[in-house]
Amino acid sequence: MLETPPGYPFEDIQREDIEVGEVIGRGTFGVVYKAKWKGKDVAIKTIESEDERTAFIVERRQLSRVNHPNIVKLYGSCDSPVGLVMEYAEGGSLYNVLHGAEPLAQYTASHAMSWCLQCAKGVAYLHAMKPKALIHRDLKPPNLLLVACGTVLKICDFGTACDIQTHMTNNKGSAAWMAPEVFEGSNYSEKCDVFSWGIILWEVITRRKPFDEIGGSAFCIMWAVHRDVPPTLESLMTRCWDKEPKQRPPMEEVKTTMSGLMKYFPGSEEPLQLPHQYSGNRSGSSSAGDYPPSPTWNNLVEQQSRTTRRTTQ
Repeated sequence: MLETPPGYPFEDIQREDIEVGEVIGRGTFGVVYKAKWKGKDVAIKTIESEDERTAFIVERRQLSRVNHPNIVKLYGSCDSPVGLVMEYAEGGSLYNVLHGAEPLAQYTASHAMSWCLQCAKGVAYLHAMKPKALIHRDLKPPNLLLVACGTVLKICDFGTACDIQTHMTNNKGSAAWMAPEVFEGSNYSEKCDVFSWGIILWEVITRRKPFDEIGGSAFCIMWAVHRDVPPTLESLMTRCWDKEPKQRPPMEEVKTTMSGLMKYFPGSEEPLQLPHQYSGNRSGSSSAGDYPPSPTWNNLVEQQSRTTRRTTQ
């Protein structure tokens, strides 16, 4: 029997009380199934081998510490076999909304801004935790889940999360969203999450996949594809990409800036039309270089200018 971790209400769940359904995805470790528990839809993550037990224990401990509307809720865990019973996200992953199987959802700039703000709120909460804050270390669209018809975002997959006081050199995370200092195996801090957030912002704005390699040529291309983003947003994004971690803004500042910008982006509560394919966490089959339309920013820049003029008159 695994020791029950301290934190928010957490149950030792009997496996026979869970009705396991179809596979809906994979995380840093294990397989995720849709299931029924106490009459409601849940997700259950199970390990496939004993080698994954350490990551399971890490995620169990870290999720039991958190309670935030933009972080997936952990209901409890079970033994024989071990599993984490979590909130089910009917909208699937943000990655599948951006790049999954066709037909793809047509989202707006308001949706994009709201997703990134909600991600920033969740990460800022993790970084501000006491007595020990958390670094997620693997922020990326496959680990950002959507509920409420695609309007609410929740961070998941805490198998690589660590205490902020721990200065590690193992490069946990995914290369395309990974900060240079993590990729190089150097000591790193919570600013690695800020870097990953900046890449996610670029990704939802352009609806393009980030590059797997970390280097000058890749970033030159990414810098060039901003689709006329508002200057304040572009500045925030590029500051988050700064090679020097100390030059990146703290996530609390990111959250504050994004909150201020949201008044120029109404309509984020409008539901997305999510195709059935989004129920899973599977990658799509779009051909390379064939990108769906990204949000239109020019109209929003004009709207921002009109709103600013009205408020200053």
